[in-house]
Amino acid sequence: MSTKPSSLINAYARLPVSFDRGEGLKLWDDEGSEYIDALGGIAVCALGHSHPSVTHAINEQAKTLLHTSNLFSITHQDNLASKLCELTGMEAVFFGNSGAEANEAAIKISRLHAEAKKIAAPVVITFNGSFHGRTMATLSASGNDKVHSGCHPLVSEFLYLPYNNIEAIEQVADNPNIVAVLVEPIQGEGGIVVPDPGYLTAIRKLCDQHDWLMMCDEIQTGVSRTGSWYASIGQGVMPDVITSAKALGNGIPIGACLTRGQAAGLIQPGHHGSTFGGNPFACRVALAVLDTMETENIPANAHATGEQLKSRLLEALHNRGQVKEIRGQGMMIGVELDTDCSGLVNTGLKNKVIFNVTAGNVVRLLPPCNLNENQVDDIARRVSDSIIEHCETSTAAAHS
Repeated sequence: MSTKPSSLINAYARLPVSFDRGEGLKLWDDEGSEYIDALGGIAVCALGHSHPSVTHAINEQAKTLLHTSNLFSITHQDNLASKLCELTGMEAVFFGNSGAEANEAAIKISRLHAEAKKIAAPVVITFNGSFHGRTMATLSASGNDKVHSGCHPLVSEFLYLPYNNIEAIEQVADNPNIVAVLVEPIQGEGGIVVPDPGYLTAIRKLCDQHDWLMMCDEIQTGVSRTGSWYASIGQGVMPDVITSAKALGNGIPIGACLTRGQAAGLIQPGHHGSTFGGNPFACRVALAVLDTMETENIPANAHATGEQLKSRLLEALHNRGQVKEIRGQGMMIGVELDTDCSGLVNTGLKNKVIFNVTAGNVVRLLPPCNLNENQVDDIARRVSDSIIEHCETSTAAAHS
């Protein structure tokens, strides 16, 4: 890894490694060392690195057409929207370039919904511990003081309520300015927080009762990650808006805001737009991702291998007092410790496994969704070895 002074803005606390090649579950750094990637580019590479069908689509489309702008019809964009609606039961899609942009579109839809209802000061319910992006509106929607830091004044009006607490929503339901609920089916950045069964169903019921839009942020949970195409739909819940990104392009930037019912018709020409959003290149690649996932039944594989990964981690860590809980759904798993996890990611790098830590003490695992049993066992072994080493080192330090 180069040690020359960087000309980059210091926006990231980077780890001391740089990768220059990937294949499937594996990455190789610029010194030739091999790692297994249990983070998947933060839930992006759900088909792993350099997947043949994705690579083929990239190569073919790069030789044909990259960009025209949304002044013109884009065949791959139309086809991708149709495919997403076919898989989900949603009705209409807006394409951007990221999860934050998808959530921006959702927030704008909530404002247009408010305008139609003649509500001048619309309120969107979001939740403590949530994360919806880094733009001004999406960071304002995030129920996280750390994300807000340095960015005041925030965009109004977001009402932050406790997550996984239907009573908290019921207590504010008489507020006539509420127009929508923006919720993650599982909180990712918040620490892989899995709500109680029926939580999303109860939110759906409240939204129907009060004419609120139910907007599910599925940037991290969507596109096979949790064992279904989207976690909400996998639970039998149909939101009015689903936002999607990350795994949709398997590394090529693309975001999508899926809508149905009244939410599908609120954006009209002049309300919203994107220069790059839904260009031929990104949409061709996303189509290849979805076609591959459908052909290889990746949602079912993510469910099965996710259960295997949780089971293997539990076998290895069940007698470790510092491990509070192992939780998650599909290939979205968190291991919560009762101690600070500073340095644990570097211990993983030493053991040649990549993961990260969120919420301060939760090891977050977001590996590819197309793994076999042997690969899952390898992840479990290296991750559990790293956690055990960290716990033993922490215990020794506390008693020294």
